[in-house]
Formats: sequence, C-alpha cells, structure tokens
Amino acid sequence: MGQKINPLGFRLGATQSHLSLWFAQPKSYSMGLQEDEKIRECIKNYVQKKPRLSSGFEGIARIEIKKRIDLIQVIIYIGFPNLFIEGRTQGIKELQMSVQKRLNSVNQRLNIVIARISKPYGQPDILAEYIALQLKNRVSFRKAMKKAIELTEQADTKGIQIQIAGRIDGKEIARVEWIREGRVPLQTIRAKIDHCFHKVQTIYGVLGIKIWIFVGEE
Repeated sequence: MGQKINPLGFRLGATQSHLSLWFAQPKSYSMGLQEDEKIRECIKNYVQKKPRLSSGFEGIARIEIKKRIDLIQVIIYIGFPNLFIEGRTQGIKELQMSVQKRLNSVNQRLNIVIARISKPYGQPDILAEYIALQLKNRVSFRKAMKKAIELTEQADTKGIQIQIAGRIDGKEIARVEWIREGRVPLQTIRAKIDHCFHKVQTIYGVLGIKIWIFVGEE
C-alpha cells in the first residue's frame, strides 16, 4: 500500500520554505499557530465579503507571515490586481483594522503588504478555486480539468496533475478521477512541486480537489 506524504512538507528545507517565519517557546507555540490561522481566515473572509472579481474567485495564491517581538508582517500574494479594489491603500487599511481587531494584540504592530504574481494560473490555489467555481456552476468535471490544464500551459509549467474526489456529477457512489499532463516527479526531492488541497460544497455534497504543479528542478 502506498505511503502518502504532503509534497510540500517532504521538500521543506530543500526546495520549499515555510509560509510562517517566527520563533516561540514551547508553551506559547500553539498560540502562535492559532494566531496564524486567525490571520489567514480573516483575510479570506474579508476578500469573500467584498464585491466579486469578474473572474469570480478570491485569487489569493498564498499568505506569508513573519513575526518579530513588536511586529507582525503579512505578505499576501495575489494573482489579480483588482483584488484590493476601490482605493488600494484604503482597502489595505480596512483589512489591517479588521485583522488587528480579530487578533486583539496590543504589543505588536500589524503590517500588510500586497505582492502581485505575474502568472496566476501557475499557482495551484488559484487553479483549484477556478475548478471549484466551475463545479459549483455544474460544468462537467472533465471539461473543468482540461480547461485548467490549458490555463497552466500559459504559465510555462513542466507538468500538472489534478485529482477530484467525491460524488462527482451527482453519482450515488463517490469516486476519484484524475488527469495528468507532462511530468510530475513526486519522489524527486530536488523537483520543485507546488501542491494544494481545496474543498468545494456542491448541491450533491463536498468534493475534494488536489493539484500538483511541477515548476522545475533546482
């Protein structure tokens, strides 16, 4: 039986780096993890409440958190420039206040930075959101997966694998369907692979989407 491991954790220190950078004593470590989770959740909720983009999804590739004694720096990597809309600085200030209120931390300042990604469809999180939106709109899963592969080809990736599991197309028995294009060498540690897992609520139940993207070898 195959032993499964998350490809990001498998490559930490080789081709992957941590999305949260901070140090804590063992007693306060769990509180630091919960704080990170609150920050990410608050940012995603804020974006969902805002008027949707024309493409219809969040467009956040990843959120990096760096903590110092007096400062929490949050870097949001976005795929689409119109995400923080209206007045750009006004939108960021509003988000900053919302996160600060949720954290309720007096000693640490919060600084939010927005970074733009040049090829958004090369990011698995954005691609998974795109597929989730298609499945919610009752588009055939095969059509959604093929369209997603076409979009990644524009981002110069070397390979992609997409897997969807659950009651696909409303069938009574849950199953797993997958498609692969190009190379995805999961056993090679020097291969830089981006991975994500995304859940989508459809009228038939929850579907799970997993995406592996082979960027290149280091």
